[in-house]
Amino acid sequence: MSHTAFSHNVVIAHQGDPSEHCWLILDGSVRIQLISCDGQRAQLAYHGPGEVFGAYPDVTTHRADIITSGDTEVLRIATSTIAAVAADHASVAYGLSRLFARQLDMALDRMAARATLTAAGRVYSELMRLVDADNIISLVPTVTALAMGANTSRETASRAITALERRGIVKRDGQMMTVQAPRMLKELIF
Repeated sequence: MSHTAFSHNVVIAHQGDPSEHCWLILDGSVRIQLISCDGQRAQLAYHGPGEVFGAYPDVTTHRADIITSGDTEVLRIATSTIAAVAADHASVAYGLSRLFARQLDMALDRMAARATLTAAGRVYSELMRLVDADNIISLVPTVTALAMGANTSRETASRAITALERRGIVKRDGQMMTVQAPRMLKELIF
């Protein structure tokens, strides 16, 4: 594996590029964004530390842009190499299957949210996805990134967050957000 570091907002791969590597995120995160035929961006996924993205088990084509969010460090391995390692080591194959299954589950949740939730509900759902066990989001994404993750406009996401702050459900403090009333936030997801 080779180590690579990227600064914020760097396009690692463009939609349509050959995809011949698998990437393991050590620090930071990446956004997987699709550009539709009418030029609109939609965030398909968001991967953070410990997650894997790229081509596996075969070489393919990138279906979306892969863009760093903050300073990001990754390990890169050729698709053929990681597939060979997984074929020879059951524990590696098992670990990869768990990672990819979790990512598939998150993608299905995102699709279900887009089909069934209001725009504000999708913003609230994204916030709940980002909170830790203490109901804190330690590095709050920009409103634009949050809106893309919820597949809505920046203005809608901004209004939704402002409404939560006015009601005392969330409190922002610099790059941190605390969900002070998680039950109330969950109730607003519809």
